[in-house]
Amino acid sequence: MKILLSIFFALVTVSVAYAKSTLTVYAPDYFTSEWGPGPKIKQEFEKICDCDLLYISGDLMPRLMIEGKRTKADVVIGLNTDVTFKARKLGIFEAHKQDTSSLSIPIKWNDKVFLPFDWSHTAFIYDNTKLKNPPQSFDELLNSKDDIKIIIQDPRTSISGLALVLWVKSIYGSKSEEAFTKLASKVLTVTKGWSESYGMFTQGEADMVLSYTTSPAYHIIAENDKSKSAAIFSEGHYFFTELAAMTNSSKEPELAKEFMNFILSETFQRMIPTGNWSFPSKLDRNKLPDEFVNLPMPKKVLFYTEEEAQKYRDIVIQEWLTAFQK
Repeated sequence: MKILLSIFFALVTVSVAYAKSTLTVYAPDYFTSEWGPGPKIKQEFEKICDCDLLYISGDLMPRLMIEGKRTKADVVIGLNTDVTFKARKLGIFEAHKQDTSSLSIPIKWNDKVFLPFDWSHTAFIYDNTKLKNPPQSFDELLNSKDDIKIIIQDPRTSISGLALVLWVKSIYGSKSEEAFTKLASKVLTVTKGWSESYGMFTQGEADMVLSYTTSPAYHIIAENDKSKSAAIFSEGHYFFTELAAMTNSSKEPELAKEFMNFILSETFQRMIPTGNWSFPSKLDRNKLPDEFVNLPMPKKVLFYTEEEAQKYRDIVIQEWLTAFQK
């Protein structure tokens, strides 16, 4: 009996000794899905961390606002600058301690808490085999006599929809409600999220859809389809970046730091173009797929800091609602 007990406790001791630590990462559904970058990122990180990476997916801000300092997250990935003001106010994040001086993004980045891992620009995508003369500016879109029909997302429920209304505000300022009124006459429908909108567009239900300047790369690479293009506007396009942050209540702070280091590694960054269909935040241009290098890009980048985005958020959503309810 004593021998059996000794063997049992020895096995338990070995099992405990070799139990791997778990890094818990909160991420959006699209990130963790089988067609998103999450699975490959998990696979590659686990090769170097001797740990298990556990994703908890869903809407990030509602979960974080409910959990607060009780959050189980070690790292949160998938936030953006239009919501980081609220996220920062939760007091649950700490400095990422990464060198951001050589990021390959079109704006200067000094944020010590939120770390960019990808970027793009908000844009309208069209089928270039059907729409031969797309608008060359936002003004041209709004004032076009052509019966162009577009699909957009609701800024109250969609980060891309919120980016659109901030884009309009950054161009038209005090005249943004007038711009929304003109835009409303061209909108076929407003969807809750991006996926529904884009699906309707690819099924031929509209001339243009609100998306990103990098969206055509997906069609070119994944489908060998060059019929989708981004309409590049002379006024400029709203910059969109996705971010990661580590929590100050992490039970695995060293693993969290290791993951933040991993985000800016070439291994991680190379997975972004064809995993998240965006530009990586730190990768030499000559290491990008040719399909990304050759994408038409806006000459002017429009961007609101998180303080500005927070200041205008409710104002511009109300302007949008007023215009669309006329």
